[in-house]
Amino acid sequence: MPGENKMGTMPVGKLLLTMALPLALSMLVQAFYNVVDSYFVSLISADNADANTALSLAFPIQNLQIGFATGIAVGMNSLLSKSLGEGDRKRASHTAGNGITLTMICMAVFMLFGFVGVPAYYSVFGANEVTTAYGISYTGICSIFCFGSFVAILGERLLQSSGRSVYTMITQSTGAVVNILLDPLFILGSEGVSRLIGIELPFYVPRMEVAGAAIATVIAQWVSGLLAVIFNLTKNPDVDFKLKYLLPKAEIVGKILSVGIPSIIMMAIGSVMNFCMNQIFMSFSHTYGQTPTAVFGIYFKLQSFFFMPLFGINNAAISIIAFNYGAKQPKRILDTLKLSVAAALTIMCIGLAVFQIFPDVLMGLFESAEDKSASDLVRFGISALRTVSLNFPFAAIGIALSASFPALGNGIYSTITSLCRQLVVLVPAAFLLSLTGSVDAVWWSFPLAEIISGIITALLFIRIYRKKVKPLF
Repeated sequence: MPGENKMGTMPVGKLLLTMALPLALSMLVQAFYNVVDSYFVSLISADNADANTALSLAFPIQNLQIGFATGIAVGMNSLLSKSLGEGDRKRASHTAGNGITLTMICMAVFMLFGFVGVPAYYSVFGANEVTTAYGISYTGICSIFCFGSFVAILGERLLQSSGRSVYTMITQSTGAVVNILLDPLFILGSEGVSRLIGIELPFYVPRMEVAGAAIATVIAQWVSGLLAVIFNLTKNPDVDFKLKYLLPKAEIVGKILSVGIPSIIMMAIGSVMNFCMNQIFMSFSHTYGQTPTAVFGIYFKLQSFFFMPLFGINNAAISIIAFNYGAKQPKRILDTLKLSVAAALTIMCIGLAVFQIFPDVLMGLFESAEDKSASDLVRFGISALRTVSLNFPFAAIGIALSASFPALGNGIYSTITSLCRQLVVLVPAAFLLSLTGSVDAVWWSFPLAEIISGIITALLFIRIYRKKVKPLF
């Protein structure tokens, strides 16, 4: 019965804290190891823009992989939580099984891309030979061995759906720690690490540069995936994992995809945005080299320190709202949203302060030159961080409110708001501002897109509240 699950009985404040905090902390650790990737990659050569640009160009593909894995998981999560809220355990098990089947199909597509599609992708950018070689190596490895990433994301969402978010903290944090430990070793080799820390290592590992970063990432993902499987089989009694539930059931697949496809499109929009913005920044290469593109990639790594915890809160809120929608408890839905908005605003205001006060320190982490104040990377980065961070409070409100859309079964609203944030407004505005010839001007497109998206999100929330939540009172 619904009352047997804490998502229907525990005080909302305590529930959101216990579910969101593990997710936020684990995603914060993930954000940290993404920055570690870029930091150690920047030590490969004096011209660290090549390596960081390669990671920036790889980001759209990585984001697309995560988008497909997360999209299927979000669709499964919404339906599974609703089924548990209604007390229908058999339907929940069918939903989990069909989610696994859809995930395996998506994974196979990306593995195929890793084998045959990566060189064609990098040929579009016109980057120099070093950057292209780095990018092909990194993206190829991450795509061919993407099994761990897909399994980890699906397994973590299964745990979230039944209110067991604490285990996702363990899976994600363990993978992050593995990545952080292996990154310098695989990127710089044992000799490079020995020089860095001043201690001779008792074993030999070859210097693999950007390929080493990819290998460390893949190993970490597989570790997280294995742990997620173990926890689901041993700690998740709400879902029955049997082979018969893997057989696709049209009605369940349809409902998963009805929420999942908009979520996939939303993440795909992010990949398209990154692809387009990389092209816009690469248009300045004749004047500034590849530095603006490298700055763009570094910014995305740094902003994830604040957006990742925000998405952790969002993911927890989706599960709570979906459960209580199924259990017909509208007050708990609204209480969850109010607390989510308050927490999101707190996090993003801290992010705003950090980016405004310490941009030189943050960008200096990725510059190996002694005189960092004279570095183009630092100079462009200071302007970028201070300008883009102005959108953080608007993003906090919009993302927190958007948790209601997939949770209440209307993922298309999430797609609409994401289109405005990341494509319809952002890219045209960035392109027009780039015509001024100023790299710094391009960054103002981000606050503009976020403000417009926030207004649209608020209007759509009012609509879905009146249609689906208000009638429950």
